Amino acid sequence: MPEFSRAVIDIARHVMHKREAPDQGGLLSGQDPTSVNTNDPLRLWIVQVGVIVLTTQLLSLVLRKIRQPKVIAEVIGGILLGPTAFGRIPGFTKHIFPEDSRPFLSLVANIGLCLFLFLVGLEIDAAVIKRNARLSVTVAMAGMCLPFGLGAALAVPLYHTFIDQSVKFTNFMLFTGVAYSITAFPVLCRILTELKLLDTTVGIVVLSAGVGNDIIGWTLLALSVALVNAGSGLTALWILLICVAWTLFLLFVVKRILHWLARRTGSTRDGPTMFFMTVVILLLFGSAFFTDIIGVHAIFGAFLAGIIVPREGGLAISLTEKLEDMVSIIFLPLYFTLSGLSTDLGLLNNGITWGYTVAICALAYSGKFGGCTLASRYAGFSWREASTIGSLMSCKGLVELIVLNVGLSAGILSQRVFSMFVLEALLLTFMTTPAVTLLYPPEMRVRVDGAAHADGAQGTEGAAQRAEGFQQGREDDGERRSRFTVVLDKIEHLPGMMALTQLILPPLPPYTEPTHALSSTLEGAGSDSAKKDEISLLDNSPNAVSIDAIRLIELSDRTSAVMKSSNAETLLNTDPLLDIFTTFGALHGISVSNSLSIVTFDDLGSSVTEHAKRHDSQLILVPWLPPHYSVDSNQANEPTSNHDPANANANANTGAITPRIAHMQNPFEALFKSTSGPDNADVSVLHSQFVRSLFASATTDVALFVDRHMPGGPKLPHGGTYRLFVPFFGGPDDRLALEFAAQLCANPRISATVVRVSKRELELAQSGGSMEKQQIISDDQAAAGGQSTIHHNTMFPDTVYAHATTQTRLQSETADNIAWSRYTHPDASSDPALAPALSRMTFSEVGTPAPLRYIIKEALSMSQAALDERSRLLVLTGRSRRLAVENHHAELKSVMEEHGGGVANEVKRTVGDVATSLVVSGCQASVIVFQATVSAE
Repeated sequence: MPEFSRAVIDIARHVMHKREAPDQGGLLSGQDPTSVNTNDPLRLWIVQVGVIVLTTQLLSLVLRKIRQPKVIAEVIGGILLGPTAFGRIPGFTKHIFPEDSRPFLSLVANIGLCLFLFLVGLEIDAAVIKRNARLSVTVAMAGMCLPFGLGAALAVPLYHTFIDQSVKFTNFMLFTGVAYSITAFPVLCRILTELKLLDTTVGIVVLSAGVGNDIIGWTLLALSVALVNAGSGLTALWILLICVAWTLFLLFVVKRILHWLARRTGSTRDGPTMFFMTVVILLLFGSAFFTDIIGVHAIFGAFLAGIIVPREGGLAISLTEKLEDMVSIIFLPLYFTLSGLSTDLGLLNNGITWGYTVAICALAYSGKFGGCTLASRYAGFSWREASTIGSLMSCKGLVELIVLNVGLSAGILSQRVFSMFVLEALLLTFMTTPAVTLLYPPEMRVRVDGAAHADGAQGTEGAAQRAEGFQQGREDDGERRSRFTVVLDKIEHLPGMMALTQLILPPLPPYTEPTHALSSTLEGAGSDSAKKDEISLLDNSPNAVSIDAIRLIELSDRTSAVMKSSNAETLLNTDPLLDIFTTFGALHGISVSNSLSIVTFDDLGSSVTEHAKRHDSQLILVPWLPPHYSVDSNQANEPTSNHDPANANANANTGAITPRIAHMQNPFEALFKSTSGPDNADVSVLHSQFVRSLFASATTDVALFVDRHMPGGPKLPHGGTYRLFVPFFGGPDDRLALEFAAQLCANPRISATVVRVSKRELELAQSGGSMEKQQIISDDQAAAGGQSTIHHNTMFPDTVYAHATTQTRLQSETADNIAWSRYTHPDASSDPALAPALSRMTFSEVGTPAPLRYIIKEALSMSQAALDERSRLLVLTGRSRRLAVENHHAELKSVMEEHGGGVANEVKRTVGDVATSLVVSGCQASVIVFQATVSAE
């Protein structure tokens, strides 16, 4: 019994030691917080995590500017924290990453690695391979066989030069071949999404081939580890057979049980329940434990657990959303730091080493690039497309680093060879994005429908030609718009977009008794054909309206966002916003086509622009609604609000505002300096930057709908009629607003009041000439100020217009007069379809020294009248004073001061002077702000 006695004595000694009260003084008692304490390693672990995360995030911010994936920052951060850079600082490694703390760091990192491989398994969808099996299998096999052969050939001189002869050559050759042949599928998905290649033929083939490559690569890694851990060939065979049996058990037994459990618990419908999450986590670590104890690495079991999770109802994406943040922020950087601590680029210190390093990089790239390029060319792709596929498949990323770390921990790779391969993986991943951008620019890309969308002319000249084409098309179409693009990105935008869509519907034809061309005895195919012909005639009628609804989803750094991009087709059919809007269109007889765009925030505006151009849209409808509502707080704070005196002043001056308007929430309230909270301000400013980026890049007319109806606010009137108020100052934006008002008034439920407002100069006798001079100076300063603040406090440039010369101003004024005369004095040559609309429009001309104040007064009085008539008021106005007659800067500044303080510059830059004055005044009418596409005038 000596062993038992010794064990009892050791336990008692350990317990007695733990009963001693440790020193709790901490830093105050002079303890070093970075000292290693194996009984309580938390302090040092927190220090290590803080250093690692901060280093990684700082590098990520820098590398993001050149469109590099986050894994590059994580790998470089790990290398910098290792002996290559910071490790050379005296005392750094001893205090921050001492040798005794490595086991704790390694434990957490390997737990995170298992979770990450589980997420990789969740990303892989076998259906992608099935849909594109013919092309993807060819590319995947060519992209593995040739690199594996080159890696095996290079393993011979590497083994004899750098590897200890106690290591079996077969094991080293296998690891070298796997490292050469594998492709980083997670990083590949991120690059395809950021470069907008998922809807191209190249992107689909690469995604499918990457899935197959990843599965085969992990299988080869499991085989390599089994051979390393086996003492003999027979043992390796048993390990491999048990691993295959476990895989089949998971795929054909456990997968069915998991699918039944997901449906039973409602996880496929409402997201994973707590019980389902518990079962999945237990399965994850149970599978990892089993593959580890049989001699295969634990990450293979975690990978298999991710593959068998059901994809139904977006369950895999929901699971990813619950796990990905901790994995990407904490666990993966820890793992790459451990890898960096084993990477010493200082060991590459002689010509032979650098020669082999160059050979490793060259052969790795040429093997992947050459194999995939030739296979793609054989499959029928052009050389440009085939070379793009080869460049994408050359992406290594973190998957190769995982393989290398497994080889290092197994003693197969030396630290020098490990550092050489890490540099190769880093270089090839870094090259992927620039190479693809160069080889496959946007104008050369072929979408899945087989049509190449080339932009034609480039630069400013191309933009001018496109704008001129749109302008000419608008003139040829007789100003009636029937093809619209509706932007949807929040559920709160749906009511406003539905209301606006209902307005653009053409009036219904008068009801007539249907005539039966066929006898009543004819049934079946004949009558069905007649009905289809009738529906076809309705859809192809001149007044038919077609709408393309585009759902915008911002692409974040999360893995789930990339999964959504690769599953865009499924999301398109299940997205609730698109489903609601499509149902609305079907109820009103509108042809609605749905689209989904998942891009980065910087590309949201250009994505909408490209989409509208691709679908030949005539007008883009964009909503703007505040993201938060706090009606109660507004009412509670009403007596002390800074806007109350302004509203009271408005009431006194106009006598047309109701008490409800005083506490109505402002669409731009988050941007008002005196009332906005930091959260609202941040969200609204971000949305305004998206709208301005759309305005700046649009080659199509744009209408921004500022919906003033808030949940919890005053109920909408039930009359179903609308009154339009169109203040016309001149310029292309105002002309577009006038044309659109005339189109809307074709609906019998809509009437319009159009006022041409001109600024009447003050008498020189009253001002002595000084007022006019002061006004001119103020306008010049405003123009200069507008030019100097285009890029102020925003990441997007404002819409830049050419300087207004005498010639361009005269041309614009002539166009204004022609447009005004067309509607106020229609002649015999005018479109007869305009007559019903003009009968519901009233026109007048007003000259006033304060045009904005006049508009505010008219809008408030019309708003009150609309409420009395149980109708809704809409104000249609142009966005800017581009080539317009008047400059409102000085008066707008006065109006804002009069109504209780200033408004953020983002509002004025986004909606223009007229709309800003209406918003500041507290008018309850919704506003539609137009920007017209204009060629060089």
